[in-house]
Amino acid sequence: MQNKKIVLAFSGGLDTTFCALHLSKQGYEVHAATVNTGGFSPTEIKILEEKALSLGCASYSCLEETDHYYTACIKFLVYGNVLKNNSYPLSVSAERIIQALAIAEYAKKTGAGAVAHGSTGAGNDQVRFDMIFNIVIPDKKIITPIRDMQLSREEEIMFLKANGVKMNFEKSKYSINKGIWGTSVGGKETLTSDSTLPEEAYPTQLTKESPASVTLHFTRGELTGINDTIFHNPVDSIKALQEIAAPYAIGRDIHVGDTIIGIKGRVGFEAAAPILIIKAHHALEKHVLTKWQLYWKDQLSAWYGNWLHEGQFLDPVMRNIESFLQDSQKTVSGKVFISLYPYRFTVNGIESTHDLMSSAFGSYGEMNKSWTGEDVKGFTKIFGNQTSIFHQVNNSHNASFQTEIIANEKAN
Repeated sequence: MQNKKIVLAFSGGLDTTFCALHLSKQGYEVHAATVNTGGFSPTEIKILEEKALSLGCASYSCLEETDHYYTACIKFLVYGNVLKNNSYPLSVSAERIIQALAIAEYAKKTGAGAVAHGSTGAGNDQVRFDMIFNIVIPDKKIITPIRDMQLSREEEIMFLKANGVKMNFEKSKYSINKGIWGTSVGGKETLTSDSTLPEEAYPTQLTKESPASVTLHFTRGELTGINDTIFHNPVDSIKALQEIAAPYAIGRDIHVGDTIIGIKGRVGFEAAAPILIIKAHHALEKHVLTKWQLYWKDQLSAWYGNWLHEGQFLDPVMRNIESFLQDSQKTVSGKVFISLYPYRFTVNGIESTHDLMSSAFGSYGEMNKSWTGEDVKGFTKIFGNQTSIFHQVNNSHNASFQTEIIANEKAN
């Protein structure tokens, strides 16, 4: 490479610490960049800066992307009630896309000839980062020292120790990845199929046991208020709800799913605010959207979440689905009432001017005010007309007809 300037996605863990020092020793002008998607405090960022510069990096930057993460991604996960395999709010997989995009744009800004990340050759993140870089900055080389050199953790540690790097080399019992949309937790228990994570594995411990009530306010599908407080930035509402709900140890689970490279994987997570928001939002939608709005949202949202999980955020079809999801939220406004308990919660009900259970049209299980019994008799005949014709033409209730069907199935 003639251009030796390189942007390194830097988290400060073992892998990116190795990458920073290794690339510096290889003669690269390393510009370390941490992308904050809601998981780093100002104190943590300062520590990362000092560490990057001590490893020989030419510069360090923190790219603040939390608000962009919400507007570009999280709000659509809420609109779609996206929980992969009915459990996981895409905490890590979603933020990796935003991080990769931020690194790509920073590489353009700095005029770097290459980008680097600390992914190994075993996981999903290598695909997510590489795919974004190949699309957004195809002219820049992608360097992944850990993957390219097939290094073991022990080899990385030996290199760093030999170069006088002092850090806690004892592998943490659990790997933690924190962002505004949840925290992933990996450990020995998630490497097999039969164990669950112990209490101490979760970063947020149970500290509240007395039940509490919370009211969530939604405006066109976005969380805009909690109890008596109205928020102008939905990011602030997510943070506030996390502060309220996390001490109840709500939103814990282990996600089991298919990796991009075709194997099964498990990861633990805690996501109090995301789970509450999605479940409350879904409850509100069930009251204010029609049957077919809900049906098509379910189909498109599941596909959207899976394609996002697999790193395909830049596929133009994602913008098409987002347009549908955005349009579907016009009437998704109102309050949702929730009770919080240790390790669990209940969604008690909703209040909305758009509630389709309006008593003006009748009460469920009682006489409806919009039609008569005679109207229903006629409707029922029309609604079942084609099915009735099918059975009459085929005499499908005749025993010989059923025998013929069974014989054909066996023959085929």
